[in-house]
Amino acid sequence: MATTQEQLYDVGGVTMPRPFKIRRLGHFGFNVNDMEAGLRFYKDLLGFKVSDHLNFKGNPQRAEILKDVPDKDCQGAFMHHGGDHHSFVLFPKKALDVLGRGSGHEGDGDVTINQITWQTGSLAEVVNGHHYFDDMGIPIRRTGRDMPGSNWHTYVWDPDDNINELYYGIEQIGWLGRSKPRPMHYRGFGEAPTLPQMSEEAEVDEAVEKGIEIFSGTRDSEAMPAVYDVDGILLPRPFKITKIGPVNLFVRDLDAAAEFYAERLGFVFSEEVNFNGHRAVFMRNGNEHHSLGLFPKALRAELGCSPHTSCMSFGVEVGSYRQLKNAVTFFKDNGVTFKEIPAELHPGVDYAAFAQDADGHLIMLYYYMEQLGWEGQPRPKALRRNVGNTDEWPDTLEALSDTYVDQVFQGPLG
Repeated sequence: MATTQEQLYDVGGVTMPRPFKIRRLGHFGFNVNDMEAGLRFYKDLLGFKVSDHLNFKGNPQRAEILKDVPDKDCQGAFMHHGGDHHSFVLFPKKALDVLGRGSGHEGDGDVTINQITWQTGSLAEVVNGHHYFDDMGIPIRRTGRDMPGSNWHTYVWDPDDNINELYYGIEQIGWLGRSKPRPMHYRGFGEAPTLPQMSEEAEVDEAVEKGIEIFSGTRDSEAMPAVYDVDGILLPRPFKITKIGPVNLFVRDLDAAAEFYAERLGFVFSEEVNFNGHRAVFMRNGNEHHSLGLFPKALRAELGCSPHTSCMSFGVEVGSYRQLKNAVTFFKDNGVTFKEIPAELHPGVDYAAFAQDADGHLIMLYYYMEQLGWEGQPRPKALRRNVGNTDEWPDTLEALSDTYVDQVFQGPLG
């Protein structure tokens, strides 16, 4: 799937077909009907930690629009698994639908993904990306800088009404586990910024000069006892999230979706599969086999997936094969339902289990993804493992050439 871009842009001294280069999936989010059930699944069981809360009634104008929506359905949560301020966002679907920010802006009413957020390498790439999208006639939802999170961004819609965000410079949560305090949010922007901007370090110095208590931000507390030995560290769960992604989508028009992500966002084709007469396309933005999977909506009912959402699945990587097996047992012991998805539909990922949240979203738990070298060729199908259902998984595996060579989790497990 080759690009048809003709103009070249200077991206940090390298000429590229777009004025930005996506480096990785930075964060992702769902809009859910039941925040309490969502927090139990994503915080208590899966292990994301809350970095900040968002009250959608906190803004007077929004409060008036949401006056008939119960307060409990107007609370959102930013969550993290590592140093990034948030890698996962959980927002209340009822409030967002009333605000006109949910279910897609003109689609089938099944968009429950809050946003799909891709990290670029610089603020210049985000700002230049904004102008690029504008020149290409791609609808831009907004551009500026979010608070909380401090990430500079521009948001665009894909052909299926999913919001894709390009961002740079998300706030980092250090060993104290605290986010920035609210008084530091004065550096938020509601439009494309002029360049250059002051550094994050300078912002902290400025906050200190203003007398802001910089260590007064939100810090999550763990409710579950640390009783599991996870490769030498005692943790509240027998596994640790080490990476997020891939994102898998059910789309109306497979070719239109693939063209958008390849031509406009710069994704690279990895592999196409045919399952029961249905095409599926897998694309990447790094060395991983795929960061994004595109599936026709006609396949959704055939697989028995929830018609409530156009998200086929959201991937969460754990630190080892043993952790994956223990995670499956842990979730089953806590009453979580699993769904069997044929291995043909997750090429490049051998052992995977699909846990279902209270809203019907599937979370793909896995420990390994095939890595592609400079030639960009995936492993031949004949050399891939034959994986059965979770009850048939072996106790141990032989190492592959690319086992444990993907992104390393930065920082202690807990």
